[in-house]
Amino acid sequence: MIATASSVHSRKSRAVQDYTDGAGALDMHRVRQAFPIFKEKVYGKPLIYLDSAATSQKPLNVIDAMSRFFLMENANVHRGVHYLSERATEAYEGARSKVQRFLNAGDSHEIVFVRGTTEAINLVAQTYGRAHLRSGDEVLITAMEHHSNIVPWQMLCEQTGASLRVAPMDDAGCLILDEMEKRIGPRTKLVAVTHVSNALGTINPIRRIIDMAHAYNARVLVDGAQAAPHLNIDVRALDCDFYAISGHKMYGPTGIGVLYGKSELLNAMPPYQGGGDMIVSVSFEKSSYAVPPHKFEAGTPNMVGAVGLAAAIDFLSDVGGEALSEHESDVLTYGIRALSRMPMVRLIGAAPERVGVISFVLEDVHPHDIGTILDREGIAIRTGHHCAQPLMKHFGLPATARVSLACYNTREDIDALVEGLTKVQAVFQ
Repeated sequence: MIATASSVHSRKSRAVQDYTDGAGALDMHRVRQAFPIFKEKVYGKPLIYLDSAATSQKPLNVIDAMSRFFLMENANVHRGVHYLSERATEAYEGARSKVQRFLNAGDSHEIVFVRGTTEAINLVAQTYGRAHLRSGDEVLITAMEHHSNIVPWQMLCEQTGASLRVAPMDDAGCLILDEMEKRIGPRTKLVAVTHVSNALGTINPIRRIIDMAHAYNARVLVDGAQAAPHLNIDVRALDCDFYAISGHKMYGPTGIGVLYGKSELLNAMPPYQGGGDMIVSVSFEKSSYAVPPHKFEAGTPNMVGAVGLAAAIDFLSDVGGEALSEHESDVLTYGIRALSRMPMVRLIGAAPERVGVISFVLEDVHPHDIGTILDREGIAIRTGHHCAQPLMKHFGLPATARVSLACYNTREDIDALVEGLTKVQAVFQ
């Protein structure tokens, strides 16, 4: 995770929060105290939130940072010379620099603010893709992609005459890399792959995939929506061409995300949208465009969203990557073992490298029924196809129940889940 940086709200260093105990492990009381929502009750029962892959809960420092912006700094950015506008611009551009350090990008100009990973992928498809792909070219994706990393490429292929190819995965939920490599060749212009599967938690060997693609001069976009909350991301070490993340998956607000792109690519790409703040000059005859990242940020940006994202990065920095990884791994292992012992429960996916996601089915019980009954116990899980219908088809399933973990989950949450699933089984026996 990134080193502690100066606050985007003042020139003073922010106070670093310590969420670990004396032994370097997460202090779960402190961690959970940072999330006000866990004071709430669901149907009179304590909230057990196991749906963080859909959206994570927000720590108090994120909520406070966004509130403080509205209370003390709210103004439009870049265009004003007055005090509040300068403060807002400092906060907004300070957030960009913080994201740069979080991803280890070479320059803050390589960080484009978008609404989320979905918009980031569409931006690349409709700018880089439309400028470079022609009939006969190929885009390669994988069988485990989220719909957001499938549909934009289908649309691009329809527009350009290019072909969409799919790299397969095995029944453990791992990409078959030998087969993937066979599908990369001179016609491959772009490879789009998820860093972490939202449905299975599989961590893909991204650097190896990037090397395979670059051997044929193909560009690589990495969907990092599910990786950002769990993994240390270094875009320069990966050597990816594009990397996309969403704030709301990593303890930040909704409506804000990031596209990282290599400078030479962003400079050469046409704008995605036209409007204010993405131009240098406008006349009725011709307009000239600003340099990245502003070329891709038409209109008034989500300023408070960027501030919230910066605060989420501060939170992740304070928690610490090593402590977070060890804690999530412990709860994940505990959860897999506990569910594996339950009769009629079948786990879906068994990748050796994975983050805290467990997909499962319960014999003769529809996942929606599982989720509905668990909800009455105060337990929130996700049920459905998880915007990954081709992946579900691979396993011959219409849907699964999915448990997804974050820093605030504990073994006790898993115990409550097992107890809840026992009640589900009793209803359908």
